[in-house]
Amino acid sequence: MAIDRLSASILLSIKQDTITREPDMKNSYCMNCHSPHLKRFIDLGNQPNGNIFPSLNVLDSEQMFSCVMLVCTQCWQVQLENFPPVDTMFTNHPYITGLNQPVVSHFEKLVDDIVQKFAIPPNSLVLDIGANDGTLLSKFRDRGMRVLGIDPCKRTGQLARYAGMTVFEAFWNRQSAEAMKQLGFYPDLITATAVFYHLEDIHSFVQGLEVIMRENTIFCTQCVYLKDLIDKVQFDHFYHEHTMIHAISPLRNLFSEYGLRLLDVDFYPIHGGSFVLYVVREESHFPTTRKIDDAITEEKRAGLERLQTYLDFSKRVEKNKQALMSFLTQIKSAGKRVFGMGAPLKGSTLLNYYGIGPDIVECLTEINQYKIGRYTPGTHIPIVSENAIDEQPDYYLLLSWSFLDFFIEKYADYLNTGGKFIIPHPTVNVIGKDGQSQ
Repeated sequence: MAIDRLSASILLSIKQDTITREPDMKNSYCMNCHSPHLKRFIDLGNQPNGNIFPSLNVLDSEQMFSCVMLVCTQCWQVQLENFPPVDTMFTNHPYITGLNQPVVSHFEKLVDDIVQKFAIPPNSLVLDIGANDGTLLSKFRDRGMRVLGIDPCKRTGQLARYAGMTVFEAFWNRQSAEAMKQLGFYPDLITATAVFYHLEDIHSFVQGLEVIMRENTIFCTQCVYLKDLIDKVQFDHFYHEHTMIHAISPLRNLFSEYGLRLLDVDFYPIHGGSFVLYVVREESHFPTTRKIDDAITEEKRAGLERLQTYLDFSKRVEKNKQALMSFLTQIKSAGKRVFGMGAPLKGSTLLNYYGIGPDIVECLTEINQYKIGRYTPGTHIPIVSENAIDEQPDYYLLLSWSFLDFFIEKYADYLNTGGKFIIPHPTVNVIGKDGQSQ
């Protein structure tokens, strides 16, 4: 798709209109319904920015921010109490989608599912919000679609542009949507995977959708699912980038406020359990499926609209912490070596909250060049290339636990010759030969 220089310069100059918040500013109201009825349910202590991997000379100058999760007892939205300005978290983001093979494979399936579900024809315009390195867009492009991305990160946007895609360096909000509308861009499909819960102002995001969506435009968002998180004790999904964690029910009210309607929902195992939600304008000819009401019924049955569910969750996290630390202490006392596998952002939450440092886990192995040679945020465990390991440890603490099946296959020889994976939660589990629990 041809983008003239004027159009590009206009969109590249967009700045998010809500980044004036001072660091560690408190959320006194629900980000969804604006209710003041917020209840704390877990305090993960002071945490660093989990996506800033310090070098040796700056280990003592890291900023720390409180990490407390709240639930709104009016609409049951879960959100972070305090968070740094979003521009500091996303403009130099180190995550590269294309390096994560399970996610790449998932995107292949997701794109096939979307195209088939809605019979999206070739030459349709697809806009990806939070486009990262363009991996998702490339899958649509392979199917004959015109593609366009928007993402505030300089590094990943450049990777997408190297791959021949137009990705505007900006946050998505009402302001950027208005600029896109003025330039005559009206997407047929808008995607936002692992982005819709990274927001400081979710209303501005949805207002942007309302501005740019036409009668039969489809908005598709993939999010970590709160129900899975609670069921599986996945507390390490709580970190500063995840300003909110979503269930379906609170989102129905949010979208309806702007004339948008939940259309359909699918569930995928990616990231430990995610939903893919489809949204259209109220007047769209697409009918809402029964799966929306069914999902909301299941959420109520699971207790997502009861405060006690969240308080009990916090107790389960503490029980898990005691069990994992006891096991790690035991095997270290027996002279066993423990490395960590992967340095994902959720790993930073777990390491910092549990107090796991290099005295317990010697190093983390990675394939991401932007993390290798640096140290884990806060806990300062060295990060090394997985290809640089000369002698395998007795155990790997699997911080990238959401891709367990992938690592079992990749490390089959290691496991079958006596190596073991430690899975941190929902209960501590050790995986050995043939990928079986020990």
